[in-house]
Amino acid sequence: MIDLFQYDFFTNALLAALLTSISCGIIGSYIVARRMVFIGGGITHASFGGIGIAYFLGINPMFGAAVFAVLSAMGINWFTNRGNLRQDSSIAIWWSLGMAIGIIFISLSPGYAPNLMSFLFGSILTVSGNDLLFMGLVSVVTSIIFLLFFKTIMIISFDEEFAKARNLPVKTFNYLLIILSALAIVASIRVSGVILVLSLLTLPQATANIFTKKFQHISIASIVIGFVAMFCGLITSYYTNLPSGATIILILTLFFAFGKMIIATYNLIRKRPQ
Repeated sequence: MIDLFQYDFFTNALLAALLTSISCGIIGSYIVARRMVFIGGGITHASFGGIGIAYFLGINPMFGAAVFAVLSAMGINWFTNRGNLRQDSSIAIWWSLGMAIGIIFISLSPGYAPNLMSFLFGSILTVSGNDLLFMGLVSVVTSIIFLLFFKTIMIISFDEEFAKARNLPVKTFNYLLIILSALAIVASIRVSGVILVLSLLTLPQATANIFTKKFQHISIASIVIGFVAMFCGLITSYYTNLPSGATIILILTLFFAFGKMIIATYNLIRKRPQ
């Protein structure tokens, strides 16, 4: 296994796993705490519209996905807050719009687009230097913002009305964090694809939440769990020739099931009559 580290594609994939686990661990904890999982799903699928447009224009699909994801995130917030529209309806509109636009522009593009499969289902082994730069930037910015404004973010996450009563910039932070969520989602597309990326924002957090209830601990544990699962997924996919994205998600699911089994066993032992 040590021989794998001599290959650039493997070291790039490992670095991508680390950077993705950081951004998804932090943003995913926020999304789960705010019960915004389906917003994440809407942004994820809406970003496919940007991929389609970028492919049609001949530019980097990740750039198109990032722009469209940010616009979709802001659109969901605006439709919900200003458009007098229910949040689930707003998510559905942007979700379906993004997918439809992506399909239309891909169909208008000349020739066959086999590389788009990596955006749908992930291909961490094909991560480029530009992808790593984008992932690193998202991870650093996300970490800095959460470290600097952690208390404010916690107050807004768990009691928005109280935050407004304290004159905290709730609206500003809501837009800032939804934009960061969009960027974290796009940065993770290379790892697990549009179809499965939502799992990176929920499964590590759900597994961590089995053992702890504190946001800080969930965030840190989610980063560790995500990275370990991605590393195991990389090794497994390399030796079994299975899709890397799907393998990573499968291992994350097994981690969650194993965590549940540990807690269930512990509770049985603790309740057993002495």
